[in-house]
Amino acid sequence: MNKKYTLWVLAAMLFTGTACSGSKTQKADTNQTESITINVPQFNADSAYQYVKSQVDFGPRVPNTKEHVTCGEYLANQLESFGAQVTSQYADLIAYDGTLLKARNIIGSYQPANKKRIALFAHWDSRPWADYDPDPKNHYKPILGANDGASGVGVLLEIARQIQQQQPNLGIDIILLDAEDYGAHASTNIHNEEAWCLGAQYWSRIPHVPGYNARFGILLDMVGGQNPTFYREYYSEKYAKDINKKVWNAAKKLGYNNYFIDETGGGATDDHLFINEIAGIKTIDIIPHNPKGDYSFDPYWHTVKDDMNNIYPQTLQAVGQTVMEVIYNEK
Repeated sequence: MNKKYTLWVLAAMLFTGTACSGSKTQKADTNQTESITINVPQFNADSAYQYVKSQVDFGPRVPNTKEHVTCGEYLANQLESFGAQVTSQYADLIAYDGTLLKARNIIGSYQPANKKRIALFAHWDSRPWADYDPDPKNHYKPILGANDGASGVGVLLEIARQIQQQQPNLGIDIILLDAEDYGAHASTNIHNEEAWCLGAQYWSRIPHVPGYNARFGILLDMVGGQNPTFYREYYSEKYAKDINKKVWNAAKKLGYNNYFIDETGGGATDDHLFINEIAGIKTIDIIPHNPKGDYSFDPYWHTVKDDMNNIYPQTLQAVGQTVMEVIYNEK
């Protein structure tokens, strides 16, 4: 079962601190408590939208192309301009068909000395083939990947911009993974999970910092479409149920229940699966699930219409603000 040819598995699974100080003039037995409200910055959906568009403007970001190289430089430069310590992992990765992919994982770290960390993930490459396009003539054309790839990265770049202005308590690593979408063409009927998410597999085995660990991770994939529904993904629930609960509670608090459906959906082989199984970091996947329609993910998934016409700022807002609510309230 793989993410880009996914069989959705329906599963029924089912303030801070108290300031307790008395001034020197207070009696010893007098305790005063004060609830501290966390000031979570406001996510800017218009800014995130522009970061999505900037990626799409390069064209398809398929490994071994000049568009891929130039977009990688743009992403690294953006993270650096937002005050992150940037690390690039360059790796030669072997695709399912033997193609040698010149891949690059891009990591932007905040407070790198802080042992308490949260990892935020998205993939930045795009699919080399529109193998689910309704028109067979498009089945070997690369896609722009506005939603499938660029949307999650756009949200994370806006979060990075916000972190530069106001640091959360924990260290944050924004990890942009490569070679996620070079899995087998649909016509091959090759259903090998390990053919997907090559950058995530590499990073999980050889992290950018030896012995790297994080309290938890959140993966964003296809988070910019029109009125998507994000169910608690099956593998996320299996490996990181408490993190799912944390995120969906934050979405409920913010009034995003129409996006974040508090029910378990299906399973997707996505970057988070390998991060959980290889790196051992509890990581969830915020990814659309349509339990009743003709498609599992986005209606334009792996088609030439995965472009900016189908990116919606209100969806970026719901996801971005929810993630920020989580990371800024973590102690």
